[in-house]
Amino acid sequence: PPPPPAAKPISLSKVTLEKRGQSISLEKKADAGFGEIVFNLNWNQRPPQKSGGFFGGLLGANKATDLDLGCLWEMEGSGQKGVIQALGEAWGDYAREPFIRHAGDDRTGAMAQGENIKINGDRLSQIKRILVFAFIYDGAPNWAAADGVATVKIPGQPDIEVRLDNPASGQGMCAIALIEKDGGKLKVTKEERYFRGHKHMDETYRWGLRWVSGSK
Repeated sequence: PPPPPAAKPISLSKVTLEKRGQSISLEKKADAGFGEIVFNLNWNQRPPQKSGGFFGGLLGANKATDLDLGCLWEMEGSGQKGVIQALGEAWGDYAREPFIRHAGDDRTGAMAQGENIKINGDRLSQIKRILVFAFIYDGAPNWAAADGVATVKIPGQPDIEVRLDNPASGQGMCAIALIEKDGGKLKVTKEERYFRGHKHMDETYRWGLRWVSGSK
């Protein structure tokens, strides 16, 4: 009989969460904690193909998508909750509660590194859960064209990749991943759930924040 096919090699530098609900738990490699955890979002930098002629351009059909990264957070103990995002300039704080900081807004996707949220992994014991999301602030809600890829980078650990490869049309908000404590481990779960906006996502995950309209 022919020899069995060779097993697909396992990448020690990257782990891809392919299905909704799939998760991975990582153990810290030092007593101090996990160090600086970076959640990166990158997307297609090319604007969509021109269509619709003069009126398509007038109505913004040819504009590049402005994809924004943000997160909901909840603290352990105090139960304090909040949001970090460019909208409303809610940048957060790395050294103090909530120990999460948005590194800056990329309005066009032209920055090679995309957008980043930095989590103080040495204070992870004080954070109950983090829901990382992205929303289309400007442009048509076309996630397929954006081709977004999220990557969680942790010192001394393989990168965790979450691709937004099951887009829902007409929904401007995507809950990407849930980050939680799992005993002394760090658990990352792929969510990729699409919503009309912040309020609907909040209700699904029972965060309980009060939402008002904003701009940047």
